[in-house]
Amino acid sequence: MEYGNFNDITIKEDAIILAIESSCDETACAVIKGGREILSSVINSSATEHIKFGGVVPEIASRAHTTAISITVEQAIKDANITLNDIDAIAVTYGAGLVGALLVGVSYAKSLAQALNKPLIPVNHIRGHLSAIYLTDKNLKPPFISVLASGGHTAIMLVKSYYDYQVIGQTLDDAVGEAFDKVARTLGLSYPGGPNIERVAKQGQNNIPLPKMLKGKGLDFSYSGLKTAILSYINTKKMKGEQINASDVACSFQRSAIDVIVDKAIKSAKQYKIDTITAGGGVVANGYLRESLTNACLQNNIKCYIPPKNLCTDNAYMIGAEGYIQYKNKNFAYLSLNAKASISLE
Repeated sequence: MEYGNFNDITIKEDAIILAIESSCDETACAVIKGGREILSSVINSSATEHIKFGGVVPEIASRAHTTAISITVEQAIKDANITLNDIDAIAVTYGAGLVGALLVGVSYAKSLAQALNKPLIPVNHIRGHLSAIYLTDKNLKPPFISVLASGGHTAIMLVKSYYDYQVIGQTLDDAVGEAFDKVARTLGLSYPGGPNIERVAKQGQNNIPLPKMLKGKGLDFSYSGLKTAILSYINTKKMKGEQINASDVACSFQRSAIDVIVDKAIKSAKQYKIDTITAGGGVVANGYLRESLTNACLQNNIKCYIPPKNLCTDNAYMIGAEGYIQYKNKNFAYLSLNAKASISLE
C-alpha cells in the first residue's frame, strides 16, 4: 500500500494515538487512548537553557529537541505499557511555532509513521490547546465558547463542533502572553515572564490606572496600548527619580490584561446564546485568570471548564486529544508534510 493511502482503514473508537509536540522549548510525547484517556506523558524542557538569554533561542531549542526526541518517545511508550505495534496512528504538531523546533518533531514522526506504516496526523498546535479540555471532562461536547490565551495567540472561539471552529474575537496586535513577557522584561523580571508577573503581582495592589483596550467594543481586544501605558508610567517615574513598585505595576497590568478577556468571553457566550465556556493556552495557567473566569461564569449562570495547569502549557496530551479528533475525520498526511511557523486559527 502506498504510504498515506489510509482512507480505507477501520477507525477505532479506542484508538491509541502517539502524540509528539516540539513547537517551542518542550520536547513532549504522550500516548492517548480514545481521545480522552491519558496512558502516558513525558516532557523534556530546555527552558532553563534559555533563562540567561531572557527568552527562547530558536537554535538552542532545535538542538535540545534533536537530543531529547528519541528518549522522550521511548519513555512515553514504556510508561504507557504498550509496544510500537499497539499504536494506531501518530500525531505531530506541524505548526504554529519555531520552524526549526517543529521540524525535529515532524521529521521524527514521519520516519516513525513510515517505518510502522501507521497513519500520520498533522495537528494544529492552536487547536491542540483548545482540545486539551476534552481530557478534563470525558463527557464535554461542543458547542461552547473557548478562550485561547497564549504567548502567540489570543482569541475568543466559537466551537460549533469537534471540527468547526470560528474566530469571533481576537487581539488586533499582540498576544496576551507576549505582553506579559515584555512587561516582565521591562520590570527586570527573568524569563519566563508570565509566571513571574503573577508571582510578583500577589504582593501588589491594583492602584495604577491602565487602559483595558477595546473594553465593551465588540469582541476584539488589543494589547499594544496597554504595553505603551506601562512603559510610559515606568519612564515617567524614572525621569522624576521616583521609586517604582514592581508589585503594584505587575498587579495593575495583570488585571487590565485579563479582565478584558473575561469580559469578552462572557459577552460572547450571551451574544451567541452558549451556556458553556472553556479555556486553553499557556496564559490560562495564570491563577488570576482562572479565578476571574470561574467567578464570572458563576455569576452569569454559565458552565466553566478550565483544564489543570499542566494541560495549559505546551504538552503532548493536547496534541493527542486533537490528533484523535483528526483521526476520526481521517485527516491523514503524506510524508511531504512540512513544518509551518504560522497557521490560521480556524
